[in-house]
Amino acid sequence: MKRIGLLILGLALTACFAGCGKKPKPVDEKPPVTETKPAPQDTTTTPSPVDGGKVTEEEIAFQKIYFDFDRYNIRDDAKAALEHNARTLRENSSIKIQIEGHCDERGTVEYNLSLGERRAAAARQYLIDLGIESGRIATITYGKERPVAFGHDEASWQQNRRDEFVITTR
Repeated sequence: MKRIGLLILGLALTACFAGCGKKPKPVDEKPPVTETKPAPQDTTTTPSPVDGGKVTEEEIAFQKIYFDFDRYNIRDDAKAALEHNARTLRENSSIKIQIEGHCDERGTVEYNLSLGERRAAAARQYLIDLGIESGRIATITYGKERPVAFGHDEASWQQNRRDEFVITTR
């Protein structure tokens, strides 16, 4: 009886270890792709189209815009950035974008989601007023959920009160 028990135990251990011999997955040799974004003070310009009028995604640069505390009106410094973004959209008529509305950490989640939505909608309307088709512009709000600066001071909060422009379709 002891022998049968040992035999069964041995078979169970063998079956257990036989299933563990998987080969490791090959390591991907390519470095991960990371998105780089300019600092708020950057005034990135879009190069002229090359290769028969086609522009690569790396050459398309949309500028962020910033807002005052508890406001969603378009500031004078943001108008120049939005005019640049409208030119970029006109030069690349197949592109569709999404405007992401962001807020600083102050206020409730619900309030900041609403404020971020109003900020994105204000930028969208400004681009429409500049002649960009409304169907090319979607909006989303992230409120205070995606800060770029993690300090608890005015300099950090200013960087977080922003709209970002992301290409969704080429």
